[in-house]
Amino acid sequence: MARNAEKAMTALARFRQAQLEEGKAKERRPFLASECDELPKAEKWRRQIIGEISKKVAQIQNAGLGEFRIRDLNDEINKLLKEKGHWEYRIKELGGPDYAKIGLKMLDHEGKEVPGNRGYKYFGAAKDLPGVRELFEKEALPPPRKARAELMRDIDAEYYGYRDEDDGILEPLEQEHEKKVIAEAVEKWKMEREAQLARGEEEEENIYAVHEEESDEEGGKQREGEDGQQKFIAHVPVPTQQEIEEVLVQRKKMELLQKYASDTLLAQSEEAKTLLGL
Repeated sequence: MARNAEKAMTALARFRQAQLEEGKAKERRPFLASECDELPKAEKWRRQIIGEISKKVAQIQNAGLGEFRIRDLNDEINKLLKEKGHWEYRIKELGGPDYAKIGLKMLDHEGKEVPGNRGYKYFGAAKDLPGVRELFEKEALPPPRKARAELMRDIDAEYYGYRDEDDGILEPLEQEHEKKVIAEAVEKWKMEREAQLARGEEEEENIYAVHEEESDEEGGKQREGEDGQQKFIAHVPVPTQQEIEEVLVQRKKMELLQKYASDTLLAQSEEAKTLLGL
């Protein structure tokens, strides 16, 4: 009996609710946001859409709904998000607040976009559907390679090191390093020289050294002859013009003797030179 009474009360409640709404038609949300010209109603429809999105986002978290139901829910959520954007734009046109800037982005942040497919988002269990998970795991495309013209655009004199000394830092460092290297080389040479002297080895004569008597009176200037040509210093004995002439005359005499004198005369001539000590 109690069960029947409960059913009767439930039926009575539905009947009375139907009587109250009999003369009042339920207002439906306009299909297009541009059909609404009242700001309070636009705010109302936006809130209604947000409520529907919240319910569907909560439902799509259940992975046991099945692949087809999850896909349908995800499509409906994306459709409602797009519609919400239309109503926010209409509210702004009617003089209301700009929800695109100040509105909460909580519902939008629940979704995740596939790289390269902007606008469509996946919510809840839809992110783990077959074919969707692979899209999120796909590596991003590498950045495009620059053309040769783009690379040459950034190349200037500084790239080749022509401006390294302009900062005033590198040149002093190089000079300091150069002095250090020279000092090390001189110290090494001195040690080798002392080692040679300790072993009793004679020091090699520097054939390129210029003695004081051979140096110029002005000290280090190059000598020039009367005709303006440069005069060089010889490091080997050079015969004079007179000595060269004597050698040529002696060679000519020998050629004449060999040509016109007999062997006997040549032998006598050599014997006479030997006796005279020539």
